[in-house]
Amino acid sequence: MTSLNRCSNLGYMINEHDLQNYKEQLEKEAGELEIKIKTLKKMPEFGNDVESDLSEEADEAEEYSANLGEKDVYKERLTDVERAIEKIVSGEYGKCEKCGEEISSDVLNVSPESRLCKDCKISNKQ
Repeated sequence: MTSLNRCSNLGYMINEHDLQNYKEQLEKEAGELEIKIKTLKKMPEFGNDVESDLSEEADEAEEYSANLGEKDVYKERLTDVERAIEKIVSGEYGKCEKCGEEISSDVLNVSPESRLCKDCKISNKQ
């Protein structure tokens, strides 16, 4: 018999096996994101080369600037992933933050950190 987890009076159930799979995926994703963020935190050493030329320094500055934007995207995603893990622990996972309805397994299978159901995602894009 499959065990089900009732999510805090929301009226829907998530299979414990699926819930564990989502948690494992999210934890793996969090670890990968933390590594990417640490890698992007390293600031280049501008002008430390004895024979550096200005074009090389400009390239390094441009790359670092691009990395800052990428790092912000990773941090935001990490926040979403960590929030989803917290919801699993608290028993509130799978509830749309906008309408309160269940987030379908179709959405969670693609994006386990999803905070919105399919309908609310669509209405947000419009």
